Amino acid sequence: MTESTDESFYDRADAHIHLSNEQLKAFENLGKVSASMMFGTTRFNAWASAQSFKSGAEMAQAREAMLNYFCEQYRMMLEDNLDDHINNFTQYMKTENA
Repeated sequence: MTESTDESFYDRADAHIHLSNEQLKAFENLGKVSASMMFGTTRFNAWASAQSFKSGAEMAQAREAMLNYFCEQYRMMLEDNLDDHINNFTQYMKTENA
């Protein structure tokens, strides 16, 4: 956990993961549930970003900086989680039949 990560950071993230896991039970399509979660994240981040601007024109001027920030953050988090799953593959991918 970094200095800027508050104590409930992982609890909030886990709540989103829990919702996606529940959706998997109903839709049984990992790719579609994953795509919906990613779309929801981008939609929320666009809305959250808009909160700090006075106009669409002002927001448009910062568009590239926002894209760079969010893409960099996503890549960093994805790299960390991929490495975690690579290093703990056997533990994380256990099945009841294994």
